Amino acid sequence: MAALTLLEAAKLRNLDTFRQGVIETIGTHGNLIGQIPFMSIPGASYTFNREGKLPTAAFRGVNESHQSTVGALAPETETLRMFGGNIDVDRFLVETGGEDQRDMQEEMQLKALALEWTAKFFKGDSDDDPREFDGLQKRLTGDQVIAAGSTSGGDALSLDKLDEAIDRTDSPTHIFMNRTMIRRLSSASRNTSVGGFITYDQDEFGNRVSMYNGLPLVAIDEDASRNQILGFDEAAPAGGTAQCTSIYVASVGDGQLMGIQNGIMDVTDLGLLDDGSKYRTTVDWYNSFVLMGDHSATRLRGVTNAAVVA
Repeated sequence: MAALTLLEAAKLRNLDTFRQGVIETIGTHGNLIGQIPFMSIPGASYTFNREGKLPTAAFRGVNESHQSTVGALAPETETLRMFGGNIDVDRFLVETGGEDQRDMQEEMQLKALALEWTAKFFKGDSDDDPREFDGLQKRLTGDQVIAAGSTSGGDALSLDKLDEAIDRTDSPTHIFMNRTMIRRLSSASRNTSVGGFITYDQDEFGNRVSMYNGLPLVAIDEDASRNQILGFDEAAPAGGTAQCTSIYVASVGDGQLMGIQNGIMDVTDLGLLDDGSKYRTTVDWYNSFVLMGDHSATRLRGVTNAAVVA
């Protein structure tokens, strides 16, 4: 089955109105979770093959035979993680403020779920917490990572390095960065000594989206605890004060960077609990994501909060 975003899946599935509304609410928050397509899989894990060593090819002479070679595949397995939570709303709020109070409280907690998933998409580390998946920061290694420079404490973003990250990524579709760096790029585009081809478009919700060389710049904001997900708190490759951020270029879609899930998100309205104090809604979602290709994403690290250079 083709991978679908949460919004697409919610519209196509024959879901009850409440469940569909919860999924759509989560899918519209966080600027990321609604853009990642998810493929439904059976079981608790997904095994796929990455391209390994290529077979060889050569010219041959008259009466000579071609050499037979076989390419190598690198199998990868990704395990689903259990994500979600209980959304509790006190009975007092509902009875004194009406059912709208429950709707408002639920939306706030659904937003928190979306932001938490976004934070783990970039910063998750199963060594620190085996219940979560590894994020892009941990998964990307070797030539999937580009240093902004070699200065202790980090370097200003250069358009040349950003273009290199785009070139390093197979069929890039998105660029993820914090809002400060999006503003820095916009300022650079107005500076004739720097440049940078910035245009603007609208997403499916009518929001203005900045584009760099035709790729949407997706703003990654705060997590549920109001901490910047891609803040200027990373160490530079050359060491020094931890005052850098990372920018990610990704190829989002089937066969590249995509989510996996066992069925669509499960949403259950448990109503008033037995103790009579709260209304509860439970969200349970078995999911993770995969990088199908060696260059489905590229990390540009060591970027400081400084004006963009050419």
